[in-house]
Amino acid sequence: MKQRIEPAQPPFSPEITEILEKAMPPGVPPLVMFTTLARDPRLFAKFTAGSLLDRGNLTLRQREIVIDRTTAGCGSEYEWGIHIAFFAARVKLDEAQIHAIVHEGPEAPCWQPDERALIAACDSLQETCDLDDDTWNDLREHFSEEAILEILMLAGFYRTVSYLTNALRLPLETAAAHFPKE
Repeated sequence: MKQRIEPAQPPFSPEITEILEKAMPPGVPPLVMFTTLARDPRLFAKFTAGSLLDRGNLTLRQREIVIDRTTAGCGSEYEWGIHIAFFAARVKLDEAQIHAIVHEGPEAPCWQPDERALIAACDSLQETCDLDDDTWNDLREHFSEEAILEILMLAGFYRTVSYLTNALRLPLETAAAHFPKE
């Protein structure tokens, strides 16, 4: 499929350059999603201001599980593949967990209880845009109220990211992972 909106091309304005430099590791070219959004400096600034990729109420591993499950559930191989490529090894997601985050439920034996709660919450949000009392109570057993707020915001933000990557038909980044085969 052809990308529906062409990305902005360098040279970028100083404000866009500054945002891209903050968003990308040194020496790594900007992601297609970023350069596509950079066509409109206002939208790009709003998008990056909504990012939750800083130190928060969740561990890096917990954050990545929420992002990976949400983007997999939305069918965003683009975003899922970037996060797996950049973070899976760092947060010690093994092959079984990478497969399970796409193809199995929260009951998969590779997950710890707090991770099962995260995956169940992501699934519920994906299916109903809500959390039933059992899912809520399971989250409360493992996470603070502030962490639960962050889980909800992460899942919602990455659902939005998935809308963008899917609807724009963004091509997979060269270094991105592909969804595992069933």
